[in-house]
Amino acid sequence: MQTMACFIVALSQILLFGFIGFTAAKSKTCDIYASVGESVTLPFNYEGLTKSNILRWTHNSTIVFLREQNRVKIGKTEDITTTGSLLLKSVKLQSSGTYQADALHSNNTLAKTWTGQLCVMENVPKPRLSYSCGTNVVKLSCEVSKPEGLVFSWTQDQKILPSETSQTVSISTSDIKEDINFSCSVANKVSAERSETVRPTCTAPMLCFKTKTVLGVLAGGAGLIFLLLVIIVVLCPSRRRAKSSTQLSDRVVFKKLSVHKREAASITEYENIHDVESYPSPSPLPSTRVCYQNISKLDAGTDSKSPQLSTAAEGQGVSPVPKPRTKNAKTQNI
Repeated sequence: MQTMACFIVALSQILLFGFIGFTAAKSKTCDIYASVGESVTLPFNYEGLTKSNILRWTHNSTIVFLREQNRVKIGKTEDITTTGSLLLKSVKLQSSGTYQADALHSNNTLAKTWTGQLCVMENVPKPRLSYSCGTNVVKLSCEVSKPEGLVFSWTQDQKILPSETSQTVSISTSDIKEDINFSCSVANKVSAERSETVRPTCTAPMLCFKTKTVLGVLAGGAGLIFLLLVIIVVLCPSRRRAKSSTQLSDRVVFKKLSVHKREAASITEYENIHDVESYPSPSPLPSTRVCYQNISKLDAGTDSKSPQLSTAAEGQGVSPVPKPRTKNAKTQNI
């Protein structure tokens, strides 16, 4: 008996935990979907509903409508249909949850019940289709805020691509033609939107560049230009100073040459003036050898003519020249 009792307790616990898990799993499943701001009718079709019946609606165990003995105690009369359905106007995200309807007889016995899960969702925004060029592929991206829980679909030339259901699609450049168009669509349980049609133009792989690459090249070019400007700013003043010093030295050399030329010209002019004003130099005296030869000839002819030669020489004003001794003269003196 004790073993049987333990078995029954264990079985009861298993069934209880199983029921709780089943209820929790069911509560996560949405029976009705609605978008924010939409009006939703929660169905409860009880054809035998009369004014004598008790009708009660609860939202997450909170009573949102109650009618007893033909009197509405909670809610509004216009929110209930003749069959007992509940009308929700302008639902919000907070309107999501579990709803339950119970119809009771006048003796509080259950006539009919209904339970359902309402999920309120926001409308999807319109997506934007963009593309980027790769080496051999074109990458298409369907950009949208909050992509979680959305369903993506792709269209090529008004034809749906059934195999493409992700947010991005890669297509070979060989399959891209000049007149080919693409569009993407996003949807959830309550709404759907489609992007504008886009025609990729990067059919040649060599002409496709990523945005980061272009920005990197532009930044590098700007840096190079800035470096060149810095070099020019640094070198130009020094070169200008060097050029100025060179010009100054050239001017000094030129001035020195001019002074030397003027001095040379002055000296030449001075010499020319003195050459013109100077008196002619006296004629040169006859050389001693010539006089010696003449005297020798006279002595050789006759001795008597020697005084005449001396007298003639004195008459001419020629400076006396010592008479060299001759052999004949020596003979006579002896």
